Amino acid sequence: MPEGYHDPPVESDPYHRPVPPDLTQPLTALPHALELPPVPRAPVLIPVHLRPPGSKSLTNRALLLAALAEGESTLTGALVDADDAQRMLAAVQTLGAKVAVEGTTVRITGVAGRWKVPADGVTIDLNNAGTATRFLAASVLASPAPITVTGNARMQQRPIGELIATLERLGVKAEYLATPGCPPVRLTPPAAAVGESAAGRTVEIPTTQSSQFISALLLVGSALPGGLTVRLTGDITSASYIRMTIGQLDQLGVRVKSSEDLRVIRVEPSLRRFVTDIEPDASAACFWWAAGALRPDRRIFVDAIPAKSLQGDADFPAVLESMGCTIQRHANAVAVIGPQTLRPVMADLKDMPDAGPALSVVGAHAAGRSILRGVRTLRVKETDRIAAIAAELAKVGSTVTGDLNNDPDAMAIDPIPADFPESPVAFDTYDDHRMAMSLALVSLRRPSVVINDPQCVAKTYPNYWQHWHQAFLV
Repeated sequence: MPEGYHDPPVESDPYHRPVPPDLTQPLTALPHALELPPVPRAPVLIPVHLRPPGSKSLTNRALLLAALAEGESTLTGALVDADDAQRMLAAVQTLGAKVAVEGTTVRITGVAGRWKVPADGVTIDLNNAGTATRFLAASVLASPAPITVTGNARMQQRPIGELIATLERLGVKAEYLATPGCPPVRLTPPAAAVGESAAGRTVEIPTTQSSQFISALLLVGSALPGGLTVRLTGDITSASYIRMTIGQLDQLGVRVKSSEDLRVIRVEPSLRRFVTDIEPDASAACFWWAAGALRPDRRIFVDAIPAKSLQGDADFPAVLESMGCTIQRHANAVAVIGPQTLRPVMADLKDMPDAGPALSVVGAHAAGRSILRGVRTLRVKETDRIAAIAAELAKVGSTVTGDLNNDPDAMAIDPIPADFPESPVAFDTYDDHRMAMSLALVSLRRPSVVINDPQCVAKTYPNYWQHWHQAFLV
């Protein structure tokens, strides 16, 4: 078993709850403070197969493309029950697309490249759905009238100014309604359709805080007359997500030409209706792979993520392998098996930043200091994830250092001291789904772990706790 691991105490434990919470009940029925039941050592190794919901990144891209295309497109295996997807579905309906959902299949009748917006414009409220906010802000290029993009309090703190500045260079008029550089923002499209000439338009983009700004333009460019050419003149943030966008466009029949270094990307006006199957979310899979690293008495196979996945996070098992884990494959499923002692890691997460919180928890249980690079985008997610993970892991004795050596793109995780007391701990989650899912992993190594606001996983993984029950409590 892992160093420092022992079976949680049961009847003699003063914090033991004889009736643990039922994690199989609907998400809305869970208590605000969810105490996770102890996870005893399994007497035998029993494989568990889980399939996370459809990829948030791929679903949101496909929903926008289907809404902009002509005719009916079909998405199977889509993320439909999560809040992010619900916000996107509601928004494209407001903008004129027709949507029908049955299970995880979505059929969308698109608007043939031009939103159906009244002359006085519309407002779309995207709550804290960052991907949808960026994509739909860029889609004003396909609108005949203004679109106001807004969201919840956190969204109104999340920067969008770099994207808006690019849209302004394409003729969009922007009016910030509160904080400059952040939603809410009223966007008025150019008087003439962007790219209406045969050659289309070219826009130059310097270093950005988010690759989603670039992906947004590429997606919308596929529906614009004349298409769009994007030239990247600065450092490229999260290149894997740009490659994901290009790969998905290519799969759906959109003609895209790109230089090998992504400096020049040309999207032709070739968007047509399509049928696509959405991969399971590799970012969500990271939590199960991290769980396997922490609990080698379990074999948690994540199903149906293809070997040649479009998602950068699908490479996360290789990071855990460098910590001493073993990767086990069974047909189309992948499990990670932890060693007796986890080695610290020096990892570059620029292509998988969403794996940062889960890897931080694993690093807190390693045998030395881990250093993560490529993490600067974690500051502008649903919360400042570097600050949040530092505050929460401090409760169990791990020290997390952001801006390592004055580098905003690096952080360090020092392990939990062996003699740190295992008193009850309640983790705050900051209305951030990935914080809740990451911090739950701590309960695999110690008892009496409480997750505050467990319902925040609804953003991308509504059945996360049900899968947790299946993996550890059956």
